[in-house]
Amino acid sequence: MPNLIDRVIGWVNPHAGIARHFARKQLERAYEAASPRDTWRPRRAGASANADHQADAKTLRVKARALVQNVPYCCAALKGLATATVGTGIVPRATGQEKDTINKLFAEWSKVCDADGRYDYFGMVKAAYAAMEQDGEVLVRLRPRRPTDGLPVPLQLQLLEIDWLDDTRTGTNGNNQIINGIEYDALGAVAAYYLWDQHPGDANTIRGRKMQSTRVSAQFIIHLYNPERPGQGRGFTRFAPVIARVRDLQLYEDAELARKNLETRLSVLASGDMSGMENPASLGGAAPEQGGGVRDLGELGGGGIVGMPAGMNFTVVEPKAVPGHVEYVKYQVHIIATGLGVPYEMVTGDMSGVNFSSARVRGLDFRREVQQIQWLVLIPKLARPIHEAFIEAAYLAGKIRGRDMAVDFSPPKWDYVNPEQDVKADQAEIAAGLSTLSEKLRQRGYDPDVVFDEWASDLKKLKERGILDTMLFLQRGNMPTPTAEQNTNATKE
Repeated sequence: MPNLIDRVIGWVNPHAGIARHFARKQLERAYEAASPRDTWRPRRAGASANADHQADAKTLRVKARALVQNVPYCCAALKGLATATVGTGIVPRATGQEKDTINKLFAEWSKVCDADGRYDYFGMVKAAYAAMEQDGEVLVRLRPRRPTDGLPVPLQLQLLEIDWLDDTRTGTNGNNQIINGIEYDALGAVAAYYLWDQHPGDANTIRGRKMQSTRVSAQFIIHLYNPERPGQGRGFTRFAPVIARVRDLQLYEDAELARKNLETRLSVLASGDMSGMENPASLGGAAPEQGGGVRDLGELGGGGIVGMPAGMNFTVVEPKAVPGHVEYVKYQVHIIATGLGVPYEMVTGDMSGVNFSSARVRGLDFRREVQQIQWLVLIPKLARPIHEAFIEAAYLAGKIRGRDMAVDFSPPKWDYVNPEQDVKADQAEIAAGLSTLSEKLRQRGYDPDVVFDEWASDLKKLKERGILDTMLFLQRGNMPTPTAEQNTNATKE
């Protein structure tokens, strides 16, 4: 609407009035959310990912750990993510010229790769992934060993919580810049990490001892996190979007529990002449004060018959149950599960609202999310660097002839929702040329070369022992028809 000044200018100079009108239109917002009338102002608007991390990440990490430790469905969500993403292990298989030697050497090394002696290789990958999701990031330190230590390959891995990183270190080191405990060179590449000499939260820390952080070259550190913003140098916990909602839900459940306790108690208010009542002290209660207006008349035994004085009135206090508790909690847990990126059924075990179609659709969506983490984060930022460090250590120790880094990774296979239909669909795709047998094997977590070698070996053994025809009969349901040559030989005999 034009104001008084606009109308006056338009009456004196219509062209100027029209110009003011169009100029005012240009100031209007194309997005309603950008309107000055919107009072919402995000905190730290325009801050970088590293600035947000420095301000909030430690608090979020501590709260996320508390949720996993104390809230059942948060604990179940983390375990479900680790089970789906890592399972029993993401298996590396060398594919180069020395693949047999490397694979055998890795199998031996994987049993003793943990510098702390707590995990094998696959257990360490699982623990690292779980720590990344819970804390937002985790460190794996490469520990070169001496050839005399008796290891298959002179290398071990040390899994460190992100607390080991001295995030108070900020400044410069020559031309390099230090941000949140990580040193970057002039091109922005990570040059080093500053690590405490022990865990800052360790109960065995000597009082009064000043802890020191040491510079460790980046070539000995694998920093596992999932960067979500360009330039992000540190990770945030997966639980960050749901921490406040989980806290509110826990407060609601505590209040509901207190109300339920009150509902189970039946109270009676008595009024009138109580002079004829027996002294409560004789019933085990406290004797009333002289002249007191409120008296405890004692407890009423089950199945008892008690005579009451004439003229006494009774009022029963019976709290009424408030409906809707289960539905509200389910609704909130649905939102929390969505924020964590896991199916509701995984965090609760509640399958009451699931049918085959909904389970399949949600399962496929969850599978894509898990595969994204596997192939875009876990394999390139953890599994592959470990394998390359293993190859380098094996080469330097003279265990292999060359630095053959060629490797393929097999994540855990997915179980079928409907095995019969899924297998038939895969067979139809292969028959129509829409996929290959090798691709279908890879989708199930198998190495095609290993499967084909096993098939060749099995068929050779069956043929040598003369039971291949029997196996074909069991598969097809009929015995193979003898050829004319076989009939002729049988007649001659």
